[in-house]
Amino acid sequence: VQLVESGGGLVQPGGSLRLSCAASGFTFSSYAMSWYRQAPGKERELVAFINIFGSSTDYADSVKGRFTISRDNAKNTVYLQMNSLKSEDSAVYYCNAINRLMDYWGKGTLVTVSS
Repeated sequence: VQLVESGGGLVQPGGSLRLSCAASGFTFSSYAMSWYRQAPGKERELVAFINIFGSSTDYADSVKGRFTISRDNAKNTVYLQMNSLKSEDSAVYYCNAINRLMDYWGKGTLVTVSS
């Protein structure tokens, strides 16, 4: 089982990034997917959630209207489009796959928002 995040990097405030998480080794379409983030000295927090069909999403209040989660079950990939980035969005972003029985995590990708 693997979840591999990519797309992180350094971006200026107000900029955009698109994170990807490629899944393998399990039936991707049977898992709800989420993005979490963890900033230094802070607890890991849920950023965005998408159900198995991609028909339902939910977001942390701090990112609503700026971030969009989506998935492509044919490509076994979940995305996080991040717009209007702020310095407080800087964190390691993790991909999570979950169903009733199992819970998988990626190793994370670093996002730094700074001028």
